[in-house]
Amino acid sequence: MATTVESEARARPTLGIVLMAAAMLSIPLVDGIAKYLSADYSPLFIAWARYAVASAVVLPVAAIRYKGEIFPAERRASHMLRTVFLVTGMTLYFLSIATVPLATAVSAYFVGPVIAVALAAMVLKERLTQRKIASLALGFTGAIVILRPDGDIEPGTLLALGAGLLFALYLIATRQASLVSDPVKTLAFQSVVGMVLLTPQAILTWATPAWDAVMFFLALGALSAFSHVLSIAAFRFAEASTLSPLVYLELLGSAAIGYLVFKDIPQGSTIAGAVLIVTAGLILLKRPTGVDQSGRENADVAG
Repeated sequence: MATTVESEARARPTLGIVLMAAAMLSIPLVDGIAKYLSADYSPLFIAWARYAVASAVVLPVAAIRYKGEIFPAERRASHMLRTVFLVTGMTLYFLSIATVPLATAVSAYFVGPVIAVALAAMVLKERLTQRKIASLALGFTGAIVILRPDGDIEPGTLLALGAGLLFALYLIATRQASLVSDPVKTLAFQSVVGMVLLTPQAILTWATPAWDAVMFFLALGALSAFSHVLSIAAFRFAEASTLSPLVYLELLGSAAIGYLVFKDIPQGSTIAGAVLIVTAGLILLKRPTGVDQSGRENADVAG
């Protein structure tokens, strides 16, 4: 089974890119809701609520579809590891966006994809092409342009940097777990285990949501589940080093949410960084010519 799915991953990288792009453009909505709720609720409680609602959404779907076998039976250690990375990183990130602008937090967070590409080459033995390296370099440069580090880094920014490191580890663990596991079962496992891991901090910071906030908490979990199932599915069709640069699309969405909801007006550096990020994504989508198709990465994204 693993060989079949691995071949599928090599044969349809464009589908993986589309799924990953859709996931990354939906995540800023989750971040915006979390930042809005953090004015009245602890980020630790919000992190738990995200997984609790996601579990309520995903578990019935998994139970109906798989008749009770709702968790993946393969590579449980990889699934547990990726969930721990994700839960810890997300908690740090929610603490970050409660104190710094979304664009700043996301920019610091994007050290993750850079580390992920290096880890993909070392751990997963994925082939690094000139196209992937150029795309990653442009995306990272765009993030730095938006961040504009001046030597006075806020604690919230440091939290986002830590979240980015954990996100890199999550990307690699996801690639290993997704090759032989169903996306819905993977998400069910991630949601339930994440909720259990975060329950102690939720109890310590508990605040019963007001009625006008309930819809925001529900949207937080539902959108989170949607974005994660897309990203998990994406890793079935494309390599981690191919998909990693696409997470920079989240920057564009975060800048838009920051402007429309929190009145954060994008500065010239934000616009310049966004241009670099879009260029990085276009590099991956351009079809190269003369690529050997026998046992190599598909020409849709290889460089």
